[in-house]
Amino acid sequence: QVQLAESGGGSAQSGGSLRLSCAASGLTHYRTCMGWFRQAPGKEREGVAIINVDGITSYAESVKGRFTISQDNAKNTLYLQMNSLKPEDTAMYYCASDRFYCSGMTESGQFRYWGQGTQVTVSS
Repeated sequence: QVQLAESGGGSAQSGGSLRLSCAASGLTHYRTCMGWFRQAPGKEREGVAIINVDGITSYAESVKGRFTISQDNAKNTLYLQMNSLKPEDTAMYYCASDRFYCSGMTESGQFRYWGQGTQVTVSS
């Protein structure tokens, strides 16, 4: 199986930057598809960014051009670089992984493994 642990969340001002990390352990083929999701209080969980085993990335329109998903296979770590942060980016951010191949944005229900989440708060 896969174990995921997020870190790097915190507080930032509007226009600032944060980098989230997701340390992954487990078999590589269970990390064929990885992604970042977020959920704000009272709102549904939404996909933020996806990366597959081939390094192909996809982004939600709301973060495109501001966020970058990447992975360091040697360190078994997934990253989400968040720039030009906005108050509407405030949410709990989750790392997710699955063994099945994905291309393009993927619904949260397709991911089997999840981290505990890390809070991101952006103030004006």
